[in-house]
Amino acid sequence: MSQTQDRTPGGPSAAGRVVVIGGGISGLAAALDLARGGAAVTLLEASGRLGGKLHADEIAGVPVDLGAESILARRPEAVALAREVGLGDDLEAPAVLGATLWTRGRLRPMPQGQVMGVPGDLGPLAASGVLSAAGLARLPLDHVLPRTEVGEDVAVGRYVAARLGREVVDRLVEPLLGGVYAGDAYELSLRAAVPQLYAAVRTGRSLIEAARGVQRRAAAAGATGPVFNGIRGGVGRLPLAVADACRALGVVIETGSAVRELRRTGPHGWQAVLADRTVEADAVVLALPAPAASRLLAGESPAAAAELGAVEYAGMALVTLAFRRRDLHQLPVSSGFLVPPVDGRTIKASTFSSHKWGWLGAAGGDTFLLRTSVGRHGGEADLAWDDTDLVRLSREDLGEAVGLRAAPVAARVTRWDAGLPQYAVGHVGKVARVREQVAKLPGLAVCGAVYDGVGIPACVGSGRRAAGEVLATLVRSAGDGAGE
Repeated sequence: MSQTQDRTPGGPSAAGRVVVIGGGISGLAAALDLARGGAAVTLLEASGRLGGKLHADEIAGVPVDLGAESILARRPEAVALAREVGLGDDLEAPAVLGATLWTRGRLRPMPQGQVMGVPGDLGPLAASGVLSAAGLARLPLDHVLPRTEVGEDVAVGRYVAARLGREVVDRLVEPLLGGVYAGDAYELSLRAAVPQLYAAVRTGRSLIEAARGVQRRAAAAGATGPVFNGIRGGVGRLPLAVADACRALGVVIETGSAVRELRRTGPHGWQAVLADRTVEADAVVLALPAPAASRLLAGESPAAAAELGAVEYAGMALVTLAFRRRDLHQLPVSSGFLVPPVDGRTIKASTFSSHKWGWLGAAGGDTFLLRTSVGRHGGEADLAWDDTDLVRLSREDLGEAVGLRAAPVAARVTRWDAGLPQYAVGHVGKVARVREQVAKLPGLAVCGAVYDGVGIPACVGSGRRAAGEVLATLVRSAGDGAGE
């Protein structure tokens, strides 16, 4: 066990003792709010570091994210948290926009006027060359076809293909959804993955009109500013800054501390059982991936454990490459490109990191960083390659896509095995059933990417929601005790 803060905990506060299990951004956000609410908090992380899929490190002496590298800025939770923990001045919008699609033999502009690949404006799509003439000719049928019922849920790919044809799914929806979930559009839930479109198509017939409506509502809501933000020095700085804020409030944070069992000890009591000791608590926040949460809930909530145990995950790898700038004179000035799986390439995307982020371009000097991603749900076979081969395969695809023939001065492969939960059809109902069962156990809350979204803001919001539920339970428990 490695304890990241040496502190002898004092007596429990009036709000009680809370154990947060999991040190990713969801668990850290929960711990921060719990401590602010007066709880005596212990956070236990099984691995040797904090941050989960947010991991800042370096390659060739240049700081870089080896996990998530951008924050959705149009959703407020993560940006607000960054400001709260002193990183507000380090938030930075992308310096270069204009992602492209590597499809049908060359790089093509990403069509504007679409919602997760579903076109609302057909002009940019036609001009992009992403679809064939036959694929474009199929689109107008959306306006005359009978309504396609979505019911309680439907797979994104199945619904979009029924309205607009498979080419739209294969060339547009797949690469965009794959960039978020590393998933298969023909299996992912429309209701969970693209909820704004799900709501729109329940009341209308045309999917194109639904996409236009989503865009109009977003414009009417006055969304301004960048869609995404990075953080100078890497988004991986965020969990470390939150951890520092937690410690300043007295939170005990331990890494290398795997919880083996979770026991309920009474109406308002819990035990987290580790290899070398048992931690007593009045409440617990489980901020873990579904398989780990399922194992810990098996004894106290078999129904919730079964639901979580059925969630599938996708593995992926990030290949980060460092080059000398003078060797990259042919590289397009864009933020990178996405690759539809139907094109049969090894990589599913490449980010030209030193173009995309101004801070990284400046920090790198003569060193230019880019990265590729490999692996998706149902297509993890490529992850069986060793690191050297993943670098080689990435370079081969980059050579075909953008003519990059230079040898990197450094390379690093980061593997995220079972890294992203898959929101299969019915996922929203599954999450509701899990929370219904968890709510039967006072003092227990769950949070993380499996519940309300895989993005950083969604995870922060999930953690803060769990903290609020636990604090409310502790207040009620204190009131009950005072009345006895």
